[in-house]
Amino acid sequence: MVIAEMLGVPVADRPRFARWSDVMLSLSHVVPGGEHATKASEDFLALKAEMGAYLAGLLDERRTIRKDDLLTNLVEAEVDGQHLTDDEILGFFQLLLIAGTETTTNLLNNAILCLIENPDQLARLRATPDLKPSAIEEVLRYRSPVQWMFRATRRDVEVHGQMIPAGKLVLPIIGAANRDPRQFRDPGRFDIARDPNPHIAFGHGIHFCLGAPLSRLEAKIALPDLLERLQGLELASREPWEPRQALHVHGPARLPVRFEPGRRAAAQA
Repeated sequence: MVIAEMLGVPVADRPRFARWSDVMLSLSHVVPGGEHATKASEDFLALKAEMGAYLAGLLDERRTIRKDDLLTNLVEAEVDGQHLTDDEILGFFQLLLIAGTETTTNLLNNAILCLIENPDQLARLRATPDLKPSAIEEVLRYRSPVQWMFRATRRDVEVHGQMIPAGKLVLPIIGAANRDPRQFRDPGRFDIARDPNPHIAFGHGIHFCLGAPLSRLEAKIALPDLLERLQGLELASREPWEPRQALHVHGPARLPVRFEPGRRAAAQA
């Protein structure tokens, strides 16, 4: 809902976002090949055509009537007299859609999961609200929403005695880096007061996530609100939780929980 508001997508069209995001995420299954890869490629081509037609209508509106949203900014963006093409704006639209929904959704789900699995840390967080920012950073490290990302080497690079030639695809595992015992003391422990916490959940350098401040802001608003509304949090099932159907993201597809109304929920009732 937040990224849709920022992009300038009409409220009535927001339910499409979840379906579009799921189709784009399924592209991760192209990596191992097989039937899943073929289906994912076909679905994405159909989706790209659907999104292109949909976006064309929105762009025509923005070129006629300026609005205070990201789509208007993309339409008006200009460098040395050059404007973005519709295909380039579509690329931005796809990136912002999936980055602005999937990562924050998984961050919030993973936060609740981490706190349920570590009741001592949940009690600590309730007793010390000032730890909420560092708790969010620890969730990002401990259960990184994005687990890996393809990169290509521009030159020969030596890593731990292994030479990676220029022009080769590499697959850095973000989730593994955030559990590296050479960088983190007791990396398998969830500690909401961890300091320092040099995780790379949002990438690094020129590849640092453009939406990191937005994701952190959403979490800083949503997590305290959830904890005020929900008391006695526990998983509603003993069955293992089902992961998202994508290879490169981490988080539950759904997370049934039991709870008692917290102070805010009780006051509103």
